[in-house]
Amino acid sequence: METRSSSGLDQFCSLLVERPGLTLLDLAGVSQSTVAFVTNQGHRIYSDDFLLQMDRCFGNNGDFYENQSDPEKVAQFLATALEYPAQHFDGALVWDTLEFLSGPLLETVVQRLSHMLRPGSYMLALFHSEERAETIPTYSYRISDRKTITLGPRGRRRPAQYFNNRSLEKLFQDFESVKFFLTRDHLREVIVRR
Repeated sequence: METRSSSGLDQFCSLLVERPGLTLLDLAGVSQSTVAFVTNQGHRIYSDDFLLQMDRCFGNNGDFYENQSDPEKVAQFLATALEYPAQHFDGALVWDTLEFLSGPLLETVVQRLSHMLRPGSYMLALFHSEERAETIPTYSYRISDRKTITLGPRGRRRPAQYFNNRSLEKLFQDFESVKFFLTRDHLREVIVRR
């Protein structure tokens, strides 16, 4: 386990202080420290291990990314992933999960996230900024405090694509705003406002 300071998390947490009784989504899976952090501030949290769901749908047979083009596998994935009502959440901790979605499925997932978030809510996402990296480390993310994330290693994976600022602005073009935080450890933290 390692820890890292996060300006993006600090910005995201400002939402928690401003308004009581929020409902948040965490795509890193259940973490006692994250649940405790959020609930101690009077909010509710839903946890979902999005990467595990992706592995179950796309990782069993064949190429992980080619399988994301298989209509049956995509339908199975979308039937179980992010099945929440419209405008159900006041914020989402997406972490690095979007880096492992390709093409049309990535766009569908971003649209679904937008649909689930209330207007004015925030989403925190992370993207590796090393353009030539063949594989990138994956983690389970846990909130230690408002400015600190604990990272539990989950191995390495090949990203679906490289995301620069322009491609991220295009990906989130239907959102109200996109703010970038570039860190020393080659992660681009992105706060997106719905």
